[in-house]
Amino acid sequence: MFFGHFSASRFYVRIRRVTQSGQVALSVLAFAVGGGVGGAVIIFREAIALIQEATFGTGRYYHSAPLFVHIDKLPWWQIVAVPTIGGVVVGFLVKYLMPAKRPEGVADVIEAAALQGGRMSGLTGIKAALINACSIGFGASVGREGPAVHFGAALGGWLSGSLNLNRTVSRTLLGCGAAAAVAASFNAPIAGALFASEVLIGHYALSAFAPIVISSVTATAISRFYFGDFPAFIIHEHVIQSLWEFPAFIVFGIVAGMVAMGFMKSIMLSSSLAEKLPFPDYLKPAIGGAAIGCLAIWFPQVLGIGYGATEAAVMVSFSLGLLVSICIAKIVATAISIGFGFGGGVFSPALVIGAMLGGAYGTVFTGLFPDLSTGTGAYTILGMGALAAAVLGAPVSTALVIFEMTNDYALTLALMITVVISSMITRQFHGGSFFSWQLERRGLDLREGLEVALLRNLQLLNVLSRKENLVPLGVGLPEIRMVLQKSDVGELFVVDNSGVLFGTITLADMSEFAFDTELDHLITASDVARRNQPLLTIDDDLENALKLMRDSGDDYIPVVENHKTMKFLGCVRQVRIMSAYNRALIENRREQLIP
Repeated sequence: MFFGHFSASRFYVRIRRVTQSGQVALSVLAFAVGGGVGGAVIIFREAIALIQEATFGTGRYYHSAPLFVHIDKLPWWQIVAVPTIGGVVVGFLVKYLMPAKRPEGVADVIEAAALQGGRMSGLTGIKAALINACSIGFGASVGREGPAVHFGAALGGWLSGSLNLNRTVSRTLLGCGAAAAVAASFNAPIAGALFASEVLIGHYALSAFAPIVISSVTATAISRFYFGDFPAFIIHEHVIQSLWEFPAFIVFGIVAGMVAMGFMKSIMLSSSLAEKLPFPDYLKPAIGGAAIGCLAIWFPQVLGIGYGATEAAVMVSFSLGLLVSICIAKIVATAISIGFGFGGGVFSPALVIGAMLGGAYGTVFTGLFPDLSTGTGAYTILGMGALAAAVLGAPVSTALVIFEMTNDYALTLALMITVVISSMITRQFHGGSFFSWQLERRGLDLREGLEVALLRNLQLLNVLSRKENLVPLGVGLPEIRMVLQKSDVGELFVVDNSGVLFGTITLADMSEFAFDTELDHLITASDVARRNQPLLTIDDDLENALKLMRDSGDDYIPVVENHKTMKFLGCVRQVRIMSAYNRALIENRREQLIP
């Protein structure tokens, strides 16, 4: 009896401890995020189908034929008119709904994870989803997975903000939302969890990975309940015929990496061209839509997501000439769509381009070496993975997406080789993923790693020293000497009666007046102060502060409200910056190590 009572008591205590654990609470939140995102992905995909039904007369779930087969039967004016009208709609939606006056996507999620503590606006996420659904539904050559990731992450970021959770938990919930979106979109729970950890969180620590897995599995279950449990592409299993085929895989990885760079470069050029056009930004999507419509008259495969064309390539339904033509046309159409302001992602276009490239490469190789080739269909799959991995900068999760989309694991070695090589080529000669380029255009470079991201996330307000040695303009030399002797920084900050910074005084500035007492009644602080001192504003981050200290050689930098008012707020010290940075590093490492 005593033993039973004792065991029951201990069991009760352990249950209480578990239920009060923060990890359990986080798991519950992850489950909620996964369920919400799973439902949101269903609504998002159905919204796209409904818009396509209204514009082109066909939707993904209402007709068995692919979209491009139906579009090929439409009159040319409708093919041109639909994306043009869609551009007008998207342009005005972006102008009046989006805070930054541009569509948002995965790059914004990466920025939020690195620099905003995992916080995002739920309302902005809904607006972005509406714009992206309209873009795809009206025929823009963009993907639906990137928008889904943005909305999923926004849901997780909004929940953490509403509950006022700390930075660590907020970033985890952000990853939960993104993982759930990938999992529900591709029916790929493993890839979803790894994508969030690889691209957004930056580590696979159990404290973050466990909730991400819960969210990913939950969203997948909801998606499978609605859409069914089957791979995106039904294909025959491919078996590698010979080890002599591996050089062909290596060469194809190089080719895929080069095409991926060309694809991203085309988007950059299109964006630059759109910026130079003498039209308001809200009209540029309409111009892009008209160009896409004209291209679609000859190549209807470029409109929309393009999975119908991808499936046809996997089933070896296109000729070599058509594969090459669609590959080029899809690159051009996607570049115009994104460059001219349509909302949407690049994952689906990368899959289409990769499938066409792989099909073309496989057709040539199979024709030359029929006894060595695994088959043209196998190379379409390899192309999908190689292109998408290079463009997204996520080789591990992309490879898993391809496996889970096709259920073809026989190509594991070949896919790993092509994915790794294409990613290495892109990173070496292009510098990063498509998302890295988007962030660079906004003045953000997160490729230098976590350490730099942490510095950028820390604001001067956190390390600002407000109690410094202040002297008015009219103070004489005796008082200046006395204050300097007592100063622990060896520098005085000269301000006027309104608190505006006039200049600074150091011992070096006092060298010619230090021992000349005859000038005590003639010289004031305004005469001695140095006016061209380096300055920081309150909006600067710690990375900027350290760079300025390095360039100027000063360990103390004054901080003003802004360069216009010049109101003195205090100064920052290098030792306090390094202390704050060290604390941030310790917190991040604790996040990775403590389950």
